[in-house]
Amino acid sequence: MPRKFIKRYIPDRRSFHETTQLRPFKPFLHHPCLWHLNRRTVSGAVAIGLFCAYLPMPLEMLVAAMMAILFKVNLPISVSLVWISNPVTWIPLYGAGYLLGAKILGKEIVEFDDMTMSWLMSQVLPLWLGSIILGCLLALAGYLLTRGLWRIHIIRNWQLRRNRKEKICHSKEL
Repeated sequence: MPRKFIKRYIPDRRSFHETTQLRPFKPFLHHPCLWHLNRRTVSGAVAIGLFCAYLPMPLEMLVAAMMAILFKVNLPISVSLVWISNPVTWIPLYGAGYLLGAKILGKEIVEFDDMTMSWLMSQVLPLWLGSIILGCLLALAGYLLTRGLWRIHIIRNWQLRRNRKEKICHSKEL
């Protein structure tokens, strides 16, 4: 994955230092791995961001920031990917999580008309179980996909460089 492409779309270090929600983490934001763009830090950040996006709770960004600091992966990417979970995507994300959790726990799926607030409060366990399982699967897929795409990009660059060198050597021989 090209660093220039990623740098265009992620926030810079200064904007993170000015964010009020991340103020408690300010002493921990100086580690260089939190800002580097390499295969390890980016793929780890993708995994953390996608996992935290599936957590059915408020303030997933803070969880993603804490995990990025703990695992020393790219902080802006991990926090930015949490925004996959937003009011538009809540129903598909958490609905799928609830359905998976209810299926695993053997709970009966209730029609939409029969849902009440007391019923919703009793469904926390299937929601969390399904969301954590799907979050782990999505994180693993994102991690592997990022590592694979980064590797393909590196191999392509090596091949282009080798072709250029061969072309130069071949033109000198003529």
